[in-house]
Amino acid sequence: MVPDDLRYSAEHEWVRVDGSAATIGITSFAADELGDIVYVELPEVGAQLTQFGAFGVVESVKAVSDLFAPISGAVTEVNEALRSSPELLNGDPFGAGWIAKVRIGDEADLERLLDAAAYTELTAG
Repeated sequence: MVPDDLRYSAEHEWVRVDGSAATIGITSFAADELGDIVYVELPEVGAQLTQFGAFGVVESVKAVSDLFAPISGAVTEVNEALRSSPELLNGDPFGAGWIAKVRIGDEADLERLLDAAAYTELTAG
């Protein structure tokens, strides 16, 4: 399932916009492809993210993968629960498994992301 109210990167991250703030996570497709997630390296609060730049790491039983920022902005909060419960990314990637909250740096970044239909098409193949 791909929620309609989010924007997506081709690298399988999602963004939920709330005014000038946004929440970032990985999609259920990414979580399923990774398998059981055992570790998440979170960005620091205050870090400046650059759209499509690496900002953290997810480690699973299958692979180690970089996280890529779907938008630019300053990190205002990270999901501390992931430090002790990285499996939240597998169990609830669009909810309790969010990774970081940012203050949006450039709203034009959102135009470079996919809507739910385009992301569904990307992952269907």
